[in-house]
Amino acid sequence: MLSPDYIVGLTDGEGSFTAFVRPPRKEHGSKSYRVACRYYIKLRDDDKPLLEKVKKFFGIGTVFFQYDKRPNHHHGYRFEIGRTDNLADIVIPFFEKHRLQSKKIVDFNLFAKIVKAVQNQEHKTKRGLKRIKKWKSKMHQYRAR
Repeated sequence: MLSPDYIVGLTDGEGSFTAFVRPPRKEHGSKSYRVACRYYIKLRDDDKPLLEKVKKFFGIGTVFFQYDKRPNHHHGYRFEIGRTDNLADIVIPFFEKHRLQSKKIVDFNLFAKIVKAVQNQEHKTKRGLKRIKKWKSKMHQYRAR
């Protein structure tokens, strides 16, 4: 079984907290923006067994093959959790208790705010959506100091 410290280290090195803000699907009659939050770890294809252990550690999530056509990126396997309730009830409390050590702590803190806002349906109001977009714009802004 993997330890919490191992999960934190793996996430610091190979993980990501992200959110996608998508416009309403008018063809489906939707009027609200959608916000999809994701926690994931992506590794080389020969590390799939490790991602299966991560899935077992959390007791939730999916492991799947990810084809990547970006330059300087490789295909691999990805462990991902995307259900808002799982993020709010399992992932966020875990990383609040077992703190990240890298610059990804900034992304995590913004991610936690976004997940909470989505849970509260704030993305369905202009003010709430504006706040979520502001937080999202601050994610993944790694700068040398």
